[in-house]
Amino acid sequence: MVIGCGALARELLDVVALNGLPNIRVECLPAILHNRPEKIPGAVRERLESASGYDEVFVAYGDCGTGGRLDVVLEEFGVERLPGAHCYQFFAGLDTFDAMHEDEPGTLYLTDYLARHFDRLVWQGLGLDRHPELLADYFGNYVRVVYLAQIDDPSMTEQARAAADRLGLAFERRLVGYGELERELVRVSVGPSQQGEPPTSRAAHGTPPPTLASFAGGGNRPTAERGSPLRPVLRTGHVPQRSLRSLGEET
Repeated sequence: MVIGCGALARELLDVVALNGLPNIRVECLPAILHNRPEKIPGAVRERLESASGYDEVFVAYGDCGTGGRLDVVLEEFGVERLPGAHCYQFFAGLDTFDAMHEDEPGTLYLTDYLARHFDRLVWQGLGLDRHPELLADYFGNYVRVVYLAQIDDPSMTEQARAAADRLGLAFERRLVGYGELERELVRVSVGPSQQGEPPTSRAAHGTPPPTLASFAGGGNRPTAERGSPLRPVLRTGHVPQRSLRSLGEET
């Protein structure tokens, strides 16, 4: 089972479908938790405590602003997560993102999810629709928007470009695909002895993600029960099921 951030729901299902991973079940926590990152560790803990019957559980979050508190929970359960501090880093690749950020610290990053929901999450979420005079207070120190695209979709690019225009910032697009998200899901599904390079990402071909009806550096940690219902990691005999259950928020 993969316990993921709701902001990654489309990408998680796309990676599962692209790589033919029918043994993975995806469950997502509400994306709105990113507005209150201190609540992420508790929400993940609650889901881990009720997880049972899986050969392996993986958490599709970065640190995501929890200040290491998510890792404390995962260490207790012997569960891994996606590498890096946030989705920008594991989509672009850790070294690539660090170099990009070093080149221009005044960068606002967008993913497909953020480009798609920019108006609701950023413009309305920060109150700029009601108080446009706050624009300089929020974004006065930014220089550019970098859109880290998961799929090659011209309409998504235009949405991201429009967001940059509204903010009065320069625009740059980088097609990064699914990055570490894809590699990590393939790894935990097939195991290191069988893993090769993942197939060419759909991002290279512009194939849209699957339709959703509803709405992730952890290194290798030893998995132990430690009083939890999770079973130790096994690399064979995965439960043959794949679905997405939203826990509290639609797309």
